Amino acid sequence: MTDQYAQATAAAEYIRSRAALAPTLGIILGSGLGNFASMVEQATTISYADIPHFPQSTVQGHSGKLVLGTIAGIGVAVMQGRVHAYEGYSMEQVTFPTRVLSLLGVRRLIVTNAAGGINPRYGQGAIVAISDHINLTGTNAALGLNEPRFAAIPGAGQRFFDMSAAYSPTLRKLAITEAARQGWMLNEGVYIAVLGPSYETPAEIRAFRTLGADLVGMSTVHEVIVARHMGLEVLGLSVVTNMAAGVLDEPIHHEEVMEIGRRIEGQFTRLLAAIIPQIAAANPA
Repeated sequence: MTDQYAQATAAAEYIRSRAALAPTLGIILGSGLGNFASMVEQATTISYADIPHFPQSTVQGHSGKLVLGTIAGIGVAVMQGRVHAYEGYSMEQVTFPTRVLSLLGVRRLIVTNAAGGINPRYGQGAIVAISDHINLTGTNAALGLNEPRFAAIPGAGQRFFDMSAAYSPTLRKLAITEAARQGWMLNEGVYIAVLGPSYETPAEIRAFRTLGADLVGMSTVHEVIVARHMGLEVLGLSVVTNMAAGVLDEPIHHEEVMEIGRRIEGQFTRLLAAIIPQIAAANPA
């Protein structure tokens, strides 16, 4: 059995040897959203392939680079892409980068993704703040031996840990308020996660709507689970890059996901750039 804590420590030590800055905010960029990393100043870019034990992304739109530097004077670690269980990775590998971010000093995490829209009031190109999630991937990233050494704050790292506010209401309110200041509405919604890689059937989407889901995707929830295990505060943002199966009478293509991500890039970037200093200044929950 691998010692995940030892491997994560080795990865963090390597990253520190390449970049002296200690980040306090982590950002995981989903499909088609990786260009936000160009906002990072005094940037050090490290390929995932160079980091010990770090999993490699194989999906189009996930460039597989870690960018460390500052945004508005705030130390950030930005992941250009993630890995998914459908690529053949274990949940331990899927969440390994999140563990490493915490060991680097990250205490707040922004997770982003491209999602299918179940709720028709959003429409393609909408940005939605995740208020909660439903995990239908069939597993949980906290399975196995508990490792309390990953605790980022006192009281974290417990075998059984609270998920009642998995997505910080405080950080979500900051984002909603900033979007309104910029002249648009940031809706809230429940994200349901499936394993993938096939898109969902119309019957599955009808079932998910009955369960209360507004968005569907193949990532994010396990990163959030381990983040909460470690005591990190989380803001989740989904970009509705396609309407889910059956919502519109048309097939779904990954190329469409990428195109909508590029189209929404400016609005997405303005929101993130504005809320990063606000998040850094917010009192811990």
